[in-house]
Amino acid sequence: MTLVLRDKASLRAWRAKVTEGTRLGFVPTMGALHEGHMSLMARAREAADLVIASIFVNPLQFGPNEDLSRYPRPIEADIDKLEAAGVDALFLPSVEDMYPQGASTLVEETLVSGPLCGAVRPGHFRGVTTVVLKLFNLVQPHVAVFGQKDAQQCAVIERMVRDLDVPVEILRGPIVREADGLALSSRNVYLSAEDRAAAPLLHKSLEAVAEAYAAGEHDTEKLAQIGLSVLARSERIKAQYWEVRDPESLGAIATVGMRGALLAVAAYLGTTRLIDNLVIGPEG
Repeated sequence: MTLVLRDKASLRAWRAKVTEGTRLGFVPTMGALHEGHMSLMARAREAADLVIASIFVNPLQFGPNEDLSRYPRPIEADIDKLEAAGVDALFLPSVEDMYPQGASTLVEETLVSGPLCGAVRPGHFRGVTTVVLKLFNLVQPHVAVFGQKDAQQCAVIERMVRDLDVPVEILRGPIVREADGLALSSRNVYLSAEDRAAAPLLHKSLEAVAEAYAAGEHDTEKLAQIGLSVLARSERIKAQYWEVRDPESLGAIATVGMRGALLAVAAYLGTTRLIDNLVIGPEG
């Protein structure tokens, strides 16, 4: 049975009882759990002796016109899924407990967080790094697992952990997809039937570019245009960005070289924003 810890005091008391030598795995989430999340729990179970997850819809990483108020929160269903997955504990704090009144300290990574989602969601990654560092300080895990679907988030957290000497190993879990290629996301429930039918084009655009790269096209501007042309097959898709970036720093590159590249896309279908990515080249 998954033990539910609803405040920081309960978490600290539980953590103090974890015996020395026990490897603790951690999977932070915002809830609305799906099979993608469950794959991260399984990865944590493989890497650790005990597994704790968190569910916290973090207000700091939502912009003023984003979907904080309507973000899905099926807590009881989520707890059932965690129990079925054999997760040992769940940290389920309130906003008030995580951010005491007058809290004024933020954590900011200033390089990897700049492009892609960082360019179109100002302050988003500052909210991510702040809450993740707080969670790491509270949970004190040996290993933490994040999903590759949020590739930039993974890169930002890896950089933060490196730069601030946080003693936690970061693992990435692969993207889990529907049969038609759509990456699993808690926001997929917002899609209308028509938008859901168009959504697999995000993944198809990534595949088309990977095929062009394999066929010898290495110019990043030309590759991005191929990706955008696939999205243009549906008028329901409004591309926010389609970019080819360095796979580690996420810096701009003119051609795909020996390090390979991260293909990254973000688009709106109606009012729902979806992201996807694919790594090509030696690291793919």
